Amino acid sequence: MTAAPLFIGSEIYRGSSYGTWHPLAIPRVPTVMDLARALGWLPRDRYVASPRAKPAALAAFHTPGYLAALQDAERTQSVSDQVRARHHLGTHSNPVYPEVFRRPATAAGGSILAAELLRDGGVVYNPGGGTHHGLPDRANGFCYLNDPVLALKAFRAQGIRRLAYVDVDAHHCDGVEMAFDGDPEIRMISVHEERRWPFTGALQDRAGGAARNMPVPAGLNDSEMDAILDGAILPLVADFRPEAVVLQCGADALAEDPLSRLTLSNGALWRVVAALRPLAPRFLVLGGGGYNPWSVGRAWTGVWATLAGHEIPDRLPGSAQAVLRALNWSRARSRPPAPSLMETLADAPRPGPIRPEIRTRIAAVTA
Repeated sequence: MTAAPLFIGSEIYRGSSYGTWHPLAIPRVPTVMDLARALGWLPRDRYVASPRAKPAALAAFHTPGYLAALQDAERTQSVSDQVRARHHLGTHSNPVYPEVFRRPATAAGGSILAAELLRDGGVVYNPGGGTHHGLPDRANGFCYLNDPVLALKAFRAQGIRRLAYVDVDAHHCDGVEMAFDGDPEIRMISVHEERRWPFTGALQDRAGGAARNMPVPAGLNDSEMDAILDGAILPLVADFRPEAVVLQCGADALAEDPLSRLTLSNGALWRVVAALRPLAPRFLVLGGGGYNPWSVGRAWTGVWATLAGHEIPDRLPGSAQAVLRALNWSRARSRPPAPSLMETLADAPRPGPIRPEIRTRIAAVTA
């Protein structure tokens, strides 16, 4: 991995949202881009503008009928009852909005391009990616397309066969697991909150030998995540000897996130990123969930710092603080964010006891 890490981004995420009432009303990728630039961490030669994937490329996983329905939904800004029932478009979770095709197609285009850029090795970061719930014929869980699947298939198209996919989002990667069920040349590892939507990914679920699932209880702390990393994730990936590692680094397992009951600091995620990087010649890191604008923006900026070798400052400079202070969030009106969410990048560590069920599940998932 001698080439400098690359950051894939796009301006389509700026001003684009699922609607003011939706959890994804918040800015995420633009916050990461703005913070990284304010800190001097994103020079032009490290930034790659994401292309928009064409339907022919998306058809590597998604059905032509679904892709046509998604494009029609963007063009008309409406769906029929039949399309809503079949493709789950125009629902509360998956609303129709002005960029409903272009935005996910841009995220998917970034992940496909990342796999192509990694043909000869290296590190690529696409924080707009990570939409791991998308299914071939329908939208699912805020995800209209499944860019992790498309990236993995793009690796395969180049002859890169042995792939490890690690997912630390608070929600199980049901779409990715479905896509590669029974595939002997992939190892999928998911750490996700138990009894949390989509209610898949049970400990005993191995997807025909292709997956190792580790549901975790509410209150997961940094010490427990470190134990999972050292006792399960790293041994399982290293033993598989992958040619490429794809990490879905959702930020919804952080303590401030409203859609989980986990209590990690962003440092726990950064340690996962750093530890996985040496395990394959190709490393692709994606975004994912994350529904608190301050915590997700800070976490994903720190992911880029980890990949690009930048030192995390104890206190952010004024220009970076200004990016965070400019954020708005309807959920914060009754409870303003803590000053640390606007003045620092790194959370205070959140250690704790390692509960017996965590140790038991590490042993089970590695058996």
